[in-house]
Amino acid sequence: MKTIVLHDYFANAEGGGRLALNLAQGLQADLAYGFRSDNHTFFKGNNFLLHEIPLGINVPIPLLKQLFVCRSFLHNTAFLNNYRNVFYSGYYSPLAVDNSSKTCRNIYYCHTPPRFIYDQKNFYLSREKCVVRLMLKWFISYLKPLYEEAIGKMDIIIANSENVQKRIKSFLGYKSQVIYPPCDVKSFKWIDNKGYFLSTARLDPLKRVDLIVSAFVKMPDKKLIVTSGGTELPKLKKLAEGCDNVIFTGWVSEDRYRELLGSAVATIYVPYEEDFGLSPVESMAAGKPVLGVAEGGLLESVIPEETGILIEPSGLEEKIVDAVLQMTAKKADGMRKSCERRANMFRAEKFIREIQSTMRKIK
Repeated sequence: MKTIVLHDYFANAEGGGRLALNLAQGLQADLAYGFRSDNHTFFKGNNFLLHEIPLGINVPIPLLKQLFVCRSFLHNTAFLNNYRNVFYSGYYSPLAVDNSSKTCRNIYYCHTPPRFIYDQKNFYLSREKCVVRLMLKWFISYLKPLYEEAIGKMDIIIANSENVQKRIKSFLGYKSQVIYPPCDVKSFKWIDNKGYFLSTARLDPLKRVDLIVSAFVKMPDKKLIVTSGGTELPKLKKLAEGCDNVIFTGWVSEDRYRELLGSAVATIYVPYEEDFGLSPVESMAAGKPVLGVAEGGLLESVIPEETGILIEPSGLEEKIVDAVLQMTAKKADGMRKSCERRANMFRAEKFIREIQSTMRKIK
């Protein structure tokens, strides 16, 4: 039975794309996507894919890029008729569902319903200038009915967390099954404790990396490495100007990421209402505790005082300072075994078994 995984696109090293690749690898499936950036780190050295099908063109204008990807899934996916099982990952890939065969099993792995359409609509609109705001409003009105119609045609919806399961029910009215994202646990290991803290979140306003940087500006004797990229990078560099203890690496290779992770004291991850968050699981797989915010998916992955510290979101900046001061090298190293055990709950083999079990239940 031929299987294919559809994912919106591979632009950066984000969790949804990593999951789509793990799914394709575990099921020995083909992979289709809107586009992928040149030399994308996820694809280096990966020879496991049976067949890659890029659909669209990576254009530089952000909103136009999203529209092109939407239309590519709508109109350029007639090949789905050749598959027995189709997995959809992302916001736009479900739009291809009408191109699957009548006997196809359509399975949607939902990282979250599009937040710019639902609970974060006003936030995203408020960030744009007048013309772009009007264009975004049009795009939301265009995508929302298409997305909702497509989701209604799925044989089953899988949520990546209980947090997202609640959103699916609230925003779309559908039931879903929770299967947590996979972590390639064997790829991460404890290397050393070199005295620095690591921020891994994409540099986006909702990830609240600015609060982490501001906290370390107040702690010149504590070192922070920010190992990611994003639209907030210039702002964050200005925020840390003159502070030798805050270092920005930009996006790094997979090997370098694992090296930085395995040598940190702990990681810090405080996004707003994160869907699930794979970074904390990778941190624990490397034996490193997580200083995370007590909301969203982190409530399902991090065990307070066993695998990290969960910080209440009110007064977050000051509480990050307190958590960093609490997380001594000795305390972090003492959590190593608990972190590694916890990460094993999310190992890739378990994920694939649960996916295969779900597939067998669909007629």
